[in-house]
Amino acid sequence: MKQLFSIIFIALISFSGFSQKEKLVKLSPTQDQSMEARLVAGLLTQYHYKKTPIDDDLSIVVFDEYLSSLDANKHYFLKEDLEGFQKYRDRLDDHIKLGYLLPPYEVFNVFRERFNERMNFIENELSFDFDYDKDEFLTVNPDSLDYVSSKEELNDRWRKLIKSQALDFKIDDKADTTIERLIKQRYDRLKQTIGEYESRDVFQLYMNTFAESFDPHSSYFSPITSENFKIRMSQSLEGIGATLTSDGSYTRVASVVPGGPAFESKVINTDDRILAVAQGEDGEFVDITGWRLDDVVQKIRGPKGTTVRLKIIEAGTPISTGVPTEITIIRDKIKLENQVPYAEVKEVYRDGNLYNVGIITIPSFYLNFEAMRNGEEDYGSTTRDVKAILDSIKTKVDGIVIDLRSNGGGSLQEAIELSGLFIEKGPIVQIRDSDGSIELGEDEDKSIYYEGPLTILTNRFSASASEIFSGAIQDYKRGVVIGENTFGKGTVQNLISLNQFVPKVEDTLGQVKLTLAKYYRINGSSTQHKGVSPDIKMPSPYTAKTFGESSYQRALEWDQIRSSDFKPTNYIDENIIASLNEKHEKRLKEEQYLRNLKNDVDEAINQQSMYRISLNIKERKAENEKAMERRNAANELNEKISSDPGFINKINTDGEIKDPYLREGIVVLADLIAMGIG
Repeated sequence: MKQLFSIIFIALISFSGFSQKEKLVKLSPTQDQSMEARLVAGLLTQYHYKKTPIDDDLSIVVFDEYLSSLDANKHYFLKEDLEGFQKYRDRLDDHIKLGYLLPPYEVFNVFRERFNERMNFIENELSFDFDYDKDEFLTVNPDSLDYVSSKEELNDRWRKLIKSQALDFKIDDKADTTIERLIKQRYDRLKQTIGEYESRDVFQLYMNTFAESFDPHSSYFSPITSENFKIRMSQSLEGIGATLTSDGSYTRVASVVPGGPAFESKVINTDDRILAVAQGEDGEFVDITGWRLDDVVQKIRGPKGTTVRLKIIEAGTPISTGVPTEITIIRDKIKLENQVPYAEVKEVYRDGNLYNVGIITIPSFYLNFEAMRNGEEDYGSTTRDVKAILDSIKTKVDGIVIDLRSNGGGSLQEAIELSGLFIEKGPIVQIRDSDGSIELGEDEDKSIYYEGPLTILTNRFSASASEIFSGAIQDYKRGVVIGENTFGKGTVQNLISLNQFVPKVEDTLGQVKLTLAKYYRINGSSTQHKGVSPDIKMPSPYTAKTFGESSYQRALEWDQIRSSDFKPTNYIDENIIASLNEKHEKRLKEEQYLRNLKNDVDEAINQQSMYRISLNIKERKAENEKAMERRNAANELNEKISSDPGFINKINTDGEIKDPYLREGIVVLADLIAMGIG
């Protein structure tokens, strides 16, 4: 992923003030960075799963990705700049082996020069007297753009960009003078951020680009970034529970902390972009475009029990074409204990019958390995906690839904042991190392802890250990997977400290996270790219191209190995899946809450496919109003469903459940129970 700035934990207090330098000094690498670059290159060459040689082909990838990380939308560099850089395109491989880092610094210095020219254009040259009745368009798909030859062409490209941003404010009834002030403030903040860049920041950016050229999950962490991760894991903090990163001038959600307020809300996800922040139920929104991450953190974090409102553009939707969604989150204490599974029991009416359905939500797969190693009896473990839940509800329910939505994974051992609660014994996952050797992760306990009807709820944010568990349940034909196709992350990473290779260096060096192995299902299929395809598919706005492992150009390929020797339970067969799907497809056509969901998904996909947007105020207003009408209609329908007995009886499920994915998951489970399937 393109990251101009380090990931920062959203609940973290990490503000530090800087003064803008009067004159920008050209940045250059240090001798220590030269040594560190050689170390990183050696580690990736020797230990990465895919033995990618550092050659001209890799150099071209690094070159293109580094330029994209600086200027993804072709808003800064000129064609003459690119022509000047071409001499490095196939030589970066030789440079990094020698620790020669001047080229990436030269490229960055040119970028910063061009950036300052753009900021000067906005501040002193651009007229904000826009003609909003003129029929013209802004191209928002960078693949449809080329670098321009002259500053005049670049000025026009920026005029349209700023006009589009001004148009958003105009539609929001802001005065022209206010619009100009807000936009200039936005870019003043961005100018300060770029102006504060130091040599170590350029090194972090370039080395991370180099590591990601091997695969998207390999990366370089500077000492400061590594320290932020340690703080994240060791402290109890107050906020919404998410990690943020800068994505150009925007703030993007890097991940959602399992069990935190953001996770519980189900209204914000990985890769969503945050455009504005407001305090309380009626506070005014503050535009945070171009803000430093530290400042965004301060704006969003706050005491437990207080309210923060955000305007977001959902993952997979371009900023320029998406209509912002306003969400509300109640801040809370962020603790590791919040990652524990939790359960509730719902009464569900289906075809005149009453069923008690257990819903177990599993935010992550965790294991307190140190406590377990020390012999502590109550060490933290997902499997142990789920067993405790099953003990308390399994005699009271007719079936169980396990909700793995937005569960990004965690402990492989826990994924194996949790799977073992629902099958007699056997293999759960295959792990293939770079040398081709295959290790089998097995459940060796013959006991079955729960034998009743079982469904698994997934979405596009379910990844890694979640895919191992849901894939095993599916392969053993033990339960039914419902929802969206999972993320498709089938690789294993390890974090390696560079200090262990140069122990005599007094300063702390960075760390390298690199991919060491791949996961395979017991049927031999890799979870890479493909993930786990649900038996019952819910409408999803995420395509393989817009979000998930397949959206990464450098992701490792899908492949297949030999199936392991396992014996399916055959609780579920093709006829059962066909019957459940027939009923599901009928509901998709007839039930209003699912039809409405499908309309929302279609709209999101349409926004993702747009390559240009209108700069005419009437057309932009019409587009926004149509989107808001559909969104308001959806909200009104959900409220009606939750309060109207007629709707409750029609959908035959608990009227308090507004979440359409969970609602449908419960209905499918009720159908499974009615069929007498254990």
